[in-house]
Amino acid sequence: MLSVTPIPALSDNYIWLMRQDDSSSIAVVDPGDATPVIELIEREGLTLDTVLITHHHHDHTGGLDELKQRYRPHVYGPHNPSIAGIDTPLADGDQCSVLGRRFEVIATPGHTLDHISYFAAGIPALLLCGDTLFFGGCGRLFEGTPEQMHDSLTRLAELPDDTLVFAAHEYTLANLRFAKAADPGNSRLDAVIAQCQALRDQDRPTLPSHLGTEREINPFLRSGDAALQASAADHGATDSALATFATLRAWKDNF
Repeated sequence: MLSVTPIPALSDNYIWLMRQDDSSSIAVVDPGDATPVIELIEREGLTLDTVLITHHHHDHTGGLDELKQRYRPHVYGPHNPSIAGIDTPLADGDQCSVLGRRFEVIATPGHTLDHISYFAAGIPALLLCGDTLFFGGCGRLFEGTPEQMHDSLTRLAELPDDTLVFAAHEYTLANLRFAKAADPGNSRLDAVIAQCQALRDQDRPTLPSHLGTEREINPFLRSGDAALQASAADHGATDSALATFATLRAWKDNF
């Protein structure tokens, strides 16, 4: 059984740790800081087998060089020569094997142009989506266009309901506050907000989320919904899903 657990890093990042129950070999996703990963490996006598990178931002790659030099893991990541240390560059539709689990690569540009996500079918299905899809939100558009991000999220939204969504940041409560402002009539949000607030009050992660929940409460996956289109219209959107998405994203940037 492949387990996925968070290693908190930096101010609000999660470096996702993957391991099989009967093995000391591990994989990590987006190591923005090497220190907490090294501490865990040395404390528990683990072996770093694989590193997955979703995009080039330093808070996702900052620890890669030190981990590569110290443990020599195999590193998968996007086709981007600015990311030093990638052994196998990956593009949309490629596959990679991580600790015996097969992951499909999904190109998810928007936050950055090189962003990729990793999806493993099965029970449970796993989505490692970096800064594309957050619990109740999505990434800022630093390099891509609203159309690119909308298309990327639409692809992710087509995955199975029970997919566990492993985003890279603990942004959930802020995202849900915006979701409530954009979609005040969504009664499902109240229960989700209460649940996530209780977790944070105990200093516990809100992640992973479930894709089925995201489809119910995440405004950026629901830009075709009439209520959200009406809400976005108050901020200048027309009635298309893409225009609604772009308006919601700009609104969230200044929320």
